Amino acid sequence: MQLRRARAAAIAIVLGTVGASEGVAWQLGSRSAEGWIETLSRPERVKRLQIDEVIARLRIKPGDILTDIGAGAGVFSLPFARAVAPGGKVYAVEVDQGLVDHIAEKVRAEGVSNVETVLGEFTDPNLPTQDIDLAFFHDVLHHVKERADYLKNLARYIKPEGRIAIIERGHTRPDEHEMHMSQEQVTAWMADVGFQPSEEHFLFEGGKWFVVYSRR
Repeated sequence: MQLRRARAAAIAIVLGTVGASEGVAWQLGSRSAEGWIETLSRPERVKRLQIDEVIARLRIKPGDILTDIGAGAGVFSLPFARAVAPGGKVYAVEVDQGLVDHIAEKVRAEGVSNVETVLGEFTDPNLPTQDIDLAFFHDVLHHVKERADYLKNLARYIKPEGRIAIIERGHTRPDEHEMHMSQEQVTAWMADVGFQPSEEHFLFEGGKWFVVYSRR
C-alpha cells in the first residue's frame, strides 16, 4: 500500500511538472528567459515603448501601488518604481523564475528599493496584497491562455477605485492565431469582472491599442 501511494505521488509530481512546462511554453511562446530578456531589452524596442509618455498618460503619482503583469525584462517596472517614489511600490509579476531573477538583479544593480518581484501563476498573478491602484499589461495579455480567468482573479487584488491598463497589439501573425484576441473581446471579459473602459489613448501606430479600465 505504501509503495502504491508513493508511486501515485511520484506520478502526480511528474504530471504537475509537465503541466507547468506546458504553461510556461504557452505563456513564453516556447522561448527561453534569456531569449526574452535579449528581445525585450533591445534599445530600439525600448524606445518604441514611449515609457515616459505612457507614465504621463496613466497619471502615476508618488504613493501609488502598481503591478506590472508580465514584467519581462523589467523595462517598465523600474521607471514605474521611480514614478511612484516616495511611498509607492511596484510588484513585478512573471511566470518564469529566470525572468523574476533577472528583474531582481536589475533592481539591485540600479539601487531601486521599491520593486518586489512575484512569481505568478498561469491563471493568477499571486500578488501578496489586495491594495493595487493600477495593474498594467503591455503586450502580455495575448500570451495568457485562460484570459478571462486571469482577469477575474486579478480583479480581486485591485482597490475599489483602482484601474487596469492594457496595451495590446491589434493583430497577430498567421502562426499566432491561437493568441489572437480583439479589443472588443477584452472589453467583454473586463465587463464580466465589473470593469469598463474609462480612458482610451491613441499613442501607438500599427493598430496597437491602449485602454484603461475602471469599475463601474
